[in-house]
Amino acid sequence: MAAKKEKSDIKIIAKNRKARHEYEIVDTWEAGLVLLGTEVKALRNGRCSLGDSYGEVRKGEIWLCKMHIGPYEMGNRENHEAFRRRKLLFNRREIRKLIPRIEERGLTLVPMKIYFKRGMVKMEIGLGRGKKLHDKRDSKAKQDVQRRIAKELGRRD
Repeated sequence: MAAKKEKSDIKIIAKNRKARHEYEIVDTWEAGLVLLGTEVKALRNGRCSLGDSYGEVRKGEIWLCKMHIGPYEMGNRENHEAFRRRKLLFNRREIRKLIPRIEERGLTLVPMKIYFKRGMVKMEIGLGRGKKLHDKRDSKAKQDVQRRIAKELGRRD
């Protein structure tokens, strides 16, 4: 009998660390991506950046813009374009619920992380509201307080 793996076979490729700093994340979803073969191979090599990427709605579909996937070094003339738009795969029901929320003023789709799950490329994407400068300062101060509390509790044990 084969032993089951403890983890759910998730291998994280890239995280958007600035997302939680720049945006207040209201809700998150998991979506698949439509990719070319050289893009998947480049992702396996870790050649991805979520820096300034965002999601947008076009003709009832959700697309991911400005995500950089570097070229695959063994690719030939069939290599992909690094910053092309990529389609996000959601259920029709999810899209119907998501589109009015995206079109709401001040909300945007922000990619949180991209990973392999059971061999398929998936993305955690969040619906976020941009933070103001004072909000960023407040969240940084709360984070510092939590860190100090954890440090003090660690000393006492």
